[in-house]
Amino acid sequence: MPVKGRCTAINYIEENVVLTILPERLGVCRLENEMPFPDWLTKSGTFFSLTRTVDETSIVCREELIPADYPSEKGLRAFKVQGLLDFNVIGILASLLNSLAAGGISVFVLSTYDTDYILVKQENLEKAIRALGNVATIIRET
Repeated sequence: MPVKGRCTAINYIEENVVLTILPERLGVCRLENEMPFPDWLTKSGTFFSLTRTVDETSIVCREELIPADYPSEKGLRAFKVQGLLDFNVIGILASLLNSLAAGGISVFVLSTYDTDYILVKQENLEKAIRALGNVATIIRET
């Protein structure tokens, strides 16, 4: 059952997808699974993601918070899919990722309950904007 205010597959696909570029430079790092959640994570501000699996724990946060001794990839920028996406929506993320793949752009993807985030390397940001411009409206958040 759709949540009030969420876009359904039919009405969302008919509309143009809107992406907002978040202003923060982000990084993703890996922790060994037995490690406790780091104290510095609470300083990460408005955007962070913590994922624990049987194999590892990954954190996405502002890049400057990641200690130098953690395995990491820094210099990422995030595109946020605007709007609340119903779980029955099909093809939005695939369409965006296909455009980026056609442009030769590697991605790291995060999903939350409400929406999706596509992370690309800072050096590929302008190239990603051009690739996504064919299927979405891009807004730069300041």
